[in-house]
Amino acid sequence: MAVTEKLTLVLKTGGTIPAIAKEWGDFEDWIFDAMSVPEAQSLCISVFEGEPLPDIASLSSIVITGSPAMVTQDLQWIRQSQEYILEVIEAGLPVLGICFGHQLLAHTLGGKVDWHPGGREIGTTNVSLTRHAEDDELFGDLVNNFPVHTTHMQTVTNLPAGTRVLANNQFEAHHALRFRERVWGVQFHPEFDASIMRGYIEARSEQIEAEGLNAKEILSAVESTPQAAGLLKKFAEYSRLINDD
Repeated sequence: MAVTEKLTLVLKTGGTIPAIAKEWGDFEDWIFDAMSVPEAQSLCISVFEGEPLPDIASLSSIVITGSPAMVTQDLQWIRQSQEYILEVIEAGLPVLGICFGHQLLAHTLGGKVDWHPGGREIGTTNVSLTRHAEDDELFGDLVNNFPVHTTHMQTVTNLPAGTRVLANNQFEAHHALRFRERVWGVQFHPEFDASIMRGYIEARSEQIEAEGLNAKEILSAVESTPQAAGLLKKFAEYSRLINDD
């Protein structure tokens, strides 16, 4: 009898900006590409559009995407996602949340998410590792300070019990978190490349300027983020090791 390969699930909680999607694809495309997941082992479920969630037994790992929605919104699909995420974590599957997904994990596990008191963080910025990253499976061999792409206005304001901060900067105290064994969240976007980041800044330029930030300066500071991008490949490799045990 043939062995059925387990699937890497991208739990899609929203789509990117339509103009960006038209030119470069959407969150799931960038995530699967960075993880080098074969198409036969890839599954994307748009939970925000009501698509049914798969049997957890069919999965090897889960990545939760960013979203234009806010975790503080009381939406039915957010509540449904939280229930499913708790089951996934209880099953011991590797989980990685990105931006909204990172905040959703924190909220689901007993933390608090709210508007960032400093407003918007957007563009390429640097983050620094904490001492908790030294022996972490994903972050342990990264350089101490590296660039990341980011776009967010909400943040994890209170950590769930037992959470370790892995990376931060002066603006964002919780850029990378390890919530539990096999469960991580990153406020930044490891799936973005420089072109996508520029697209976000250009699309948000009016709001950026209205908030007192300099969109042209932010745009000119965009650079590649290879260390951040490599986290998705590391997560895929870690998930394979866990599932091979």
